[in-house]
Amino acid sequence: MTTGTIIAIIGAALAAILAGIGSAYGVRLTGQAAAGVVAEKPDLFGKLLVIEALPGTQGIYGFLVAIIVMIQIGALSGNIVPLTMEQGWAYFCACMPIAIVGLLSAIYQAQTGVAAILMTAKEPSASAKGITMAALVETYAILALLVSILLVFGIKV
Repeated sequence: MTTGTIIAIIGAALAAILAGIGSAYGVRLTGQAAAGVVAEKPDLFGKLLVIEALPGTQGIYGFLVAIIVMIQIGALSGNIVPLTMEQGWAYFCACMPIAIVGLLSAIYQAQTGVAAILMTAKEPSASAKGITMAALVETYAILALLVSILLVFGIKV
């Protein structure tokens, strides 16, 4: 395997790992808040579950970019394409938008989600507003996902 190929694989791994860490942390944070509320108000479980799940999407986005890169370089079929250093670094850099933004936006979305959960605990009819507030943070993860995908597909192998 060439050094360029290894660099590309490291980029793909970081996309999945960092976005996944952000999502795991985010779901844990919102889950803790939701568990506290559900212990007192079990009827709010369904509304709070949606808010808790929102930070989990960034991990999916990072995983998606990693899979696309692995398909592009033939790693999933066993026919790995030898990449130059420039191509390897291009793939690495293409993975960084979703790796970094996925990590941070999941955490920030969770913080917004905790506030939305607390708002829903006080006023259950406000859950849609809370979901909307938390979903707005998702916009930046989606933009990072699109940038990473466009960059990956723009690399000539």
